[in-house]
Amino acid sequence: MTGRRITTDNSAHTDTETVPVVVNGQELTGRDGEPLSATLLANGVAAVGSGTYTGRPRGVVGIGLEEPNAYVRVDSSPGDSMTQATRVETHAGLRAAGLAGYARLPEDRDAAPGDRMWAHCDVLVVGGGPAGIAAAMAAARAGSRVVLAEDGPRLGGDLVGSQRSVDGLTAGQWTEAARTDLESEPEVRILTRTTVTGHYYHGDVTALQRRDHTHRLWHIRAARVVLATGALERPVAFDGNDRPGTMLAGAAARYARRHGVLAGENAVVLSCHDEALWSAVELHDAGAALVAVADARPAPGAVPVEALHERGVAVRTSSGVTRTTADAEGRVDGAAVAPIDAGGEATGAEEELACDLVAVSGGYDSAIALATHIGGQARWDPAAAGVLPETLPAGVHCVGAARGTREVQAAVDEGRKAGQAAARGSEEEVLGTPVSSGDTPPAALWTVRGPETDPARVFVDMQRDATLADIRSALAAGMFSIEHVKRHTTIGTGPDQGRTSGVLTSGIVAQETGRTVREVGGTTARPPYVPVPFTAMAGLDRGELLVPARRTPMHEWHVSHGAVFEDVGQWRRARYYPRGTEDMRSAVLRECAATRESVGVLDASTLGKIMVEGRDAGAFLDRIYTGNFSTLRTGKCRYGVMCTADGIVLDDGVAVRLGESSFMATTTTGNAETVLSWMEEWLQTEWPHMCVHVTHVTDHWATISVVGPRSRDVVAQLAPDLDVSAEGFEFMTVREAHVLGVPARILRVSFTGELTFEINVPAWYGQAVWEAVMAAGAPYGITPYGTETMHVLRAEKGFIVVGHETDGNVTPVDAGLGWAVSKRKDFIGKRSLWRPDLARDDREQLVGLLPEDTGHVLAEGAQLVDTPPATPVTRERPHPPQGRVTSSYASAAMERSFALGLLRGGRDRHGERVYAVHLDQTEPVLVTDPVFYDKEGSRRDG
Repeated sequence: MTGRRITTDNSAHTDTETVPVVVNGQELTGRDGEPLSATLLANGVAAVGSGTYTGRPRGVVGIGLEEPNAYVRVDSSPGDSMTQATRVETHAGLRAAGLAGYARLPEDRDAAPGDRMWAHCDVLVVGGGPAGIAAAMAAARAGSRVVLAEDGPRLGGDLVGSQRSVDGLTAGQWTEAARTDLESEPEVRILTRTTVTGHYYHGDVTALQRRDHTHRLWHIRAARVVLATGALERPVAFDGNDRPGTMLAGAAARYARRHGVLAGENAVVLSCHDEALWSAVELHDAGAALVAVADARPAPGAVPVEALHERGVAVRTSSGVTRTTADAEGRVDGAAVAPIDAGGEATGAEEELACDLVAVSGGYDSAIALATHIGGQARWDPAAAGVLPETLPAGVHCVGAARGTREVQAAVDEGRKAGQAAARGSEEEVLGTPVSSGDTPPAALWTVRGPETDPARVFVDMQRDATLADIRSALAAGMFSIEHVKRHTTIGTGPDQGRTSGVLTSGIVAQETGRTVREVGGTTARPPYVPVPFTAMAGLDRGELLVPARRTPMHEWHVSHGAVFEDVGQWRRARYYPRGTEDMRSAVLRECAATRESVGVLDASTLGKIMVEGRDAGAFLDRIYTGNFSTLRTGKCRYGVMCTADGIVLDDGVAVRLGESSFMATTTTGNAETVLSWMEEWLQTEWPHMCVHVTHVTDHWATISVVGPRSRDVVAQLAPDLDVSAEGFEFMTVREAHVLGVPARILRVSFTGELTFEINVPAWYGQAVWEAVMAAGAPYGITPYGTETMHVLRAEKGFIVVGHETDGNVTPVDAGLGWAVSKRKDFIGKRSLWRPDLARDDREQLVGLLPEDTGHVLAEGAQLVDTPPATPVTRERPHPPQGRVTSSYASAAMERSFALGLLRGGRDRHGERVYAVHLDQTEPVLVTDPVFYDKEGSRRDG
C-alpha cells in the first residue's frame, strides 16, 4: 500500500497547515484537522494495528463510524484509551499508537475530563449532510427551535469535495451558503463533532460531543427528530480481505475527494452496484492506476461502464476478487480475480494481478439504528440490495441516504419536506419513493470463493476476528436464529457494533441456509451507538465533586488544633484531638473525663436540620414519627423515631416547635438527605392535600454543644440576658437569645446525659462563637471532643445511634425505644409493628455487655453465642449466633470496657453470661441493662 498526498481544488484541507504527528513512534506529517486515518494513508502507513485474537496486521478500511480495524490510543492531550483513527483529528503534537482491538486504561495520567449539557428543541436533526442541512433550514424557517448534530467537524457530509450541484450551485457554494444561513438563525444550535449515541422514548436523546480537551455528553429533549444519518457501506468477504490495503471503495474515493489522499497507486476494484463503479472513476481521476474493475453483475450500469471505458478501463462482468496476497509485512501486494456466479462461487480460472489497493463495495445499508432504539423496524429491500427503514416511531422522520435516497438533489428535497413536517408536528408521510443514483439494479454479493479459499481467512467481523468458518460452525451447532449466531461468533459485539459486519452476516447466513435475507432478519442495535467515556457520563462529578467533602464552619479551627478527622456521610468531622504523643484511646479517655467532670464542647453542626412548616405541619409529623408532635407546645422539644413502611427504624432525632405552624426536625448526620427525600415522597405521593413545606437548612446553622457540669457557667457568660437556671431553662426546651450579640437558638437537649446547651447560630458566625465558647470555658478547663468521645458518652447512657444499633431489621421496640411509640395514633409503619414476626419476644433486642476482662474492648460486629465455640456442636446442642456487638468502648467514668449489642430475647436475659466471638478470640460477657451510667438521670440538669 503506497498512499500519497494528491492535489485537488475541492479537498477540505487543501489550505490547512501542515503539522507533525507521531504514530507508533514514527514521525509523520499531516494536515491540521483531517482525520488521522487520512494522515496515515497519505504517509503510506498500511498497518495501523493488529487483529484482536489473530494478531494479523490491520489497516484503514473506512472513513467514518463504520471503521472496524484502525483503532488507536491517543497519548497526547486530549487522551483517549481507544478510538477509531477515522474520528481522531490530526493536530500538532498528536501522539497515537495502534491497538490490537482492545485497550487498557492509562496508569500514568488521568483520563480526559468530561462535562454534561442539557438542551430542548422542537426539531432535532441528526446528520449534517445535504438532507440534514435542508431539514434544519426548513424547520428553522418555519419558526422551530432546531438542534443540528453532525458527527464530523464540519457540515456538508458527502458534498465535501464533490463536483455535484445542488439548487443550481456547486456543492461547495451550496454548503457554504446553507451554513451561513443556519448560523444566522437565532433558534438554531449547530453541534459539530457530535454523535447521537442513544434515542429513547418521549424524545429523549443523548449525544457525545468531542471537544478540544474533553468530551461533552448532551441530554437533548426533542419534540420531533429528523434522521439524516446517511448510509453505511458494506464490504464483501473473501480470502485475505482483512489485509492492510483492502478498503471500502466509497471510502477510498472519499479520501481522495475530501482530503486529497490517494490510498494506493495500483487498485483492483470489486463492485456489485453502480456507485462502486463511480468510485472507481474517482480513484482513476485522482491518479490511481485501475489494474482491474470486477463487477459481480452480468450487466453493470451502462453510464459508469462507459465512463470507465473512456478512461481506458474495461469492466470485468460476472467477476470478483477471490483472494489477496501479501508481502513480507502482511500488506496487500496482489489480488486474484476470477469469473463468478450469482452466489459468489468462482466459475473459471483465477488471474493474479499485482496491486497495492483492493477497493471493495457490497452496497449501502441505511444507518437507522437510532430509529430502532425506540421500536422502529428495518427491512431488507431486494431491489435496493440493502437495508432500508420499514416503520418509524411516532415523531421521527427519515430522509436522504438513511431512507435509501442516493441522489443528492432528491435528498435535499426530502430534507426540506421533512423539516417542514417536523416543524408543524405532522405525522403524515410527506416523502415519496427513495431515489437511486444508479441506472442498473444492484446485486447482493456477500462472499467470493475460489478454489483455494480457506473459510478461516474469510473475515466477516474484523474487529472480532470472526470468519466465515465461525459462522459455519455456529450453523452446524444448530444456531438457527441470527441473534444466536451473533452470540456464538461474537460478530457485532465490538465497539463498532457490527456496522460493517451485521448485514453481511445476515446475508451469509441466508446464503448458507437457503433462506432469504428478510427471513434471516438482522441483529438488534442498542444504545450507545458509539462508546461513551465514563468521564463524559460522570461530567464534573468526580473527585471531591463526586462525593463533596462537606466542612463545618469551625473546620479550620479543628485543623489548626490538631484534630484527627473521619468521614461521616459527606461530612469531615473531628474524631478526637490528640495532645503530644497520645493515641486515640488515651485522647478519648481524657476527653470523656473532662466532659463528665467539668465541661466539654462538640461541633454538632453536621446534625441534619429540616424546617417543617405549614398549617398541617404538626399533623404531618404525627404521621412521620412514631410519637405525637401536634400536641407539642411552642418552645418545647421532643425526641422522635421514624420508621419505614415495614416498621424498621429509619432515623431518630429531636423536633422543636418554633411556632404554631413551624417545626425544626433534627436528623442524624448521615441521614439528613434521606429523611428529607422521605418526607417529600409522602407529601407528594400520599398526602398532597396537606399544607406542609419542608426545607433543608443544615448548612444554615453552626451548632455548638456545650456539655458537662460547668456548661451552665460557660453559657451564662456568653448570654448574660438568658436565664440558664434549671428552673428558668428546663430540659427539652428552646430559647432565643443573643450570644456575643449574635442571634442564637439554644436547646436544652442531651446526647450524653450531662447538662447540655446546644447553641445554634447562623453559620457565618460559627467559628467566632466557637472561639468565644473556648475562651469562656478556659477557667474550667474546657475540652473540645470529637465523634469518638461522643459515642462513648452516649453509649454509657444506653443511647442508640442509627446505623450502629440499627440495621434493616431493627424496630423501635427492639432498640429499647418502645416508650417513644404511640399506641393511640397512626404513623408510617405502625401496622407492620404488630405483625407476628416483629412482635416476637425472642427478637434481637438492645442490651448492655460487660466483658469479664475489664480491659478488653470487644470488637464491634463480634457474634454473640450461648456457649464457647470450643464446646462440641451436636444436633441436640447447637450454638448458632444469638446476636452481635454493635458498639464497644473503654469508659473513663466506669474505668472499664463496656459494649452495647443486640441479643435474642435480650430484655429477659440480664444477668446471663454469653460469649463474644471474633476471629479466633472468645470473650465471656455479662448481659446487663444498656444504661451503664447515671441510671437515675440526676446529672441531666447539672
